Amino acid sequence: MITIYHNPRCSKSRECMQLLELQDRTFTTVKYLNEPLTKDELTSLIKKLNIKPIELIRQKESIWIENYKGKDLSDGKIIDAMVQYPVLIERPIVVNGDKAVIARPVERVNEIL
Repeated sequence: MITIYHNPRCSKSRECMQLLELQDRTFTTVKYLNEPLTKDELTSLIKKLNIKPIELIRQKESIWIENYKGKDLSDGKIIDAMVQYPVLIERPIVVNGDKAVIARPVERVNEIL
């Protein structure tokens, strides 16, 4: 089962959905800004991505810059920040079973299909 964590306002996220549709892939969509992830869900997603939590942060977002930039934060605190402010989560994220990628560029989705 393929899942895309999607922000409809993001052009890369829309492109990723379009790519999956063109490939006739069946997938579910999670609009994570409307359906925020829990700490456990986010932790699981980070494990599937095989990255550190900081690598999932959109570090140019004003919330990050104003509240977190330059601070020595544990992985747990970074995950807490993404739970509290889902806009900080990089997108799109595509999950296929136990594998996941941040689809930037969009073609990275092919790595897990």
